[in-house]
Amino acid sequence: MTAIAPAPSRATLPSLGPGLALIGDSWQALPGTFPVHDATTGEPVAEVSNCREQEARLAADHAVAAFAVWRATSAWERSAILRRWFDRIVAHEGELAHLMAREMGKPVTEGRGEVKYAAGFVEFYAEEAKRLGGETVPSQFPGKRLLVNHKPVGPVYAITPWNFPAAMVTRKVAPALAAGCTVILKPAEATPLTALRLAELWLEAGGPAGTLQVLPCADPVPVSRVLIADPRIRKLTFTGSTEVGMRLYAQAATTMKRLSLELGGHAPFIICADADIDAAVTQVAASKFRNAGQTCVCANRIYVHESRCEEFVERFATTVRALRVGDPLDPSTQIGPLVNSEGLDKVIDHVRDARAGGAEVVVGGGVISGNYFEPTLLTGTRTGMKIMDEETFGPVAPVMSFTSDDEALRLANAVPVGLAAYVWTRDLGRAFRMSEALEYGIVGVNDGLPATPQAPFGGVKNSGIGREGGRWGIEEYLDVQYISIQLP
Repeated sequence: MTAIAPAPSRATLPSLGPGLALIGDSWQALPGTFPVHDATTGEPVAEVSNCREQEARLAADHAVAAFAVWRATSAWERSAILRRWFDRIVAHEGELAHLMAREMGKPVTEGRGEVKYAAGFVEFYAEEAKRLGGETVPSQFPGKRLLVNHKPVGPVYAITPWNFPAAMVTRKVAPALAAGCTVILKPAEATPLTALRLAELWLEAGGPAGTLQVLPCADPVPVSRVLIADPRIRKLTFTGSTEVGMRLYAQAATTMKRLSLELGGHAPFIICADADIDAAVTQVAASKFRNAGQTCVCANRIYVHESRCEEFVERFATTVRALRVGDPLDPSTQIGPLVNSEGLDKVIDHVRDARAGGAEVVVGGGVISGNYFEPTLLTGTRTGMKIMDEETFGPVAPVMSFTSDDEALRLANAVPVGLAAYVWTRDLGRAFRMSEALEYGIVGVNDGLPATPQAPFGGVKNSGIGREGGRWGIEEYLDVQYISIQLP
C-alpha cells in the first residue's frame, strides 16, 4: 500500500477566518453559518455565512441596480479595473493556492498553476473588453444603413464547482464583467473561501458595488430557485454534473434565460500504433492524475493499440508508482486527497466493479487512509464496466486495447457525453481524420493539456451548451442588436 508523505504541521497555519457573504458592497455575517472542512484532516477550518432566499432577493436587487451603471461605463474603464484585478490575483498566488489546498485538497504547487490559469482569463478579458465593436451590413437600398451592436445580456447568475475554485470563477466572471454584465456568484459548498477572496480582490481593484456578489450556501436550492425564477436575471452559467445541469436547463426555460452549461465528461485517450510512447506516458499521467483525477477533461478511458499496449502499460506503471502522495500543503506532493468521502466511495465502487469483471490491478487499487486513494493502473478493462462507462473522478487509469482506428473511434464515441478527447499519433492524416470523427468539443492531438484562456472550452451532447474562453466566451454574455436606419 502506498504511504502518505509526512504532513507539514498545521499548528502554525494562519486562521482562514469567518467567510462573510458579499451582497452589494457589504460583507454580511448572517445568523446561520456552515463549516468548511480541511480536505486532508476533515477538521472545520472556517464558518461561512449561509445564504438563503432573502439574501438571493437582496443580491438580485443590487445586481439589477448596478447593471444600469456598469453597462454604461466605457470599455476602457472596465478593462482597467479587470487589469488591476489580474494584478492582485497574481500578487496573491501563494495565498490562493493555500486556500485551495485547505478546502479541497489540491496540491499547493498545482494550486499555484491554477491561480496563473485563473488570472489568465482576467488578463485576456481585460483586453477583450476593448474589442467589443459592432459592424455595418451592406444594404440593397441606397437610403438605408444597417448597423449591428453588441449589448450586455444583463445580470448573471453563476454557479461554480469545487474542483477548480479559482479558475471556474474567473472563467465565468471575467468575460461577464468585461461585457458589462453584473454577476451573482454561488460557489460550491465545499470551496467558498477561494471565491470570497477573489471577490475581495475585485473590490480592492476598484470593482463597483453590486458588480460581483458572492452568496455561499450549504444548500444551493433555495438561492438558485429565487434567482432562476427572477426574470431580471438574464443569464445562467453553470459548471457541474450533467444531471444537475439538465434540471437547471429546464428551470431556466420559464424565464427564457441565456445559458452556458459545462457538464460532465468521460474523456478517451487514444494511443495509436505509431505513437511516441514515452511522450504519451508523460501526457497521460499529466492528464489523468492532475487534481487526483478530479477534472472534467482528465483521461478517463485509455485506449492503446494492441501492438503497443504491453509496452505502454510497462512504462506507465513505472510513472504511476513514482507519484508522490502527500499533504497538499507540501510543495512536493503530486496526489492529494479526494474532496470528500462521497468521491472516495465512487472510486472504490468503480475499482471493485472492474476487478469483479476481470480487470487486473497493476499499480495501487486501494484506500490509503482518510480520503486518499492510491494512484491506480488497471488493465483488462472493457465496455460494460462502470469505470469505462461512467466518469470516475479519481486517480484511477483504466487501459483497454483496440485493433483499428475505427474500433477506437467507436469506443470513444459510445458514451452520451462529449467534452474532451485525446489522440496520440505521428501521422498527420490520422490526426485529422480521428479528431474530426471524435464527437467532442475539445480534442488534444499529442497534447494532454489543451485548455488555455484564449481558446473555446465546452462540449457537445450531454456535456452541455455554450463555450467559455476566447472571444466565444464573451459572446455568451452579449445580445446582438440590429438597427436599420432609413435616411431622411
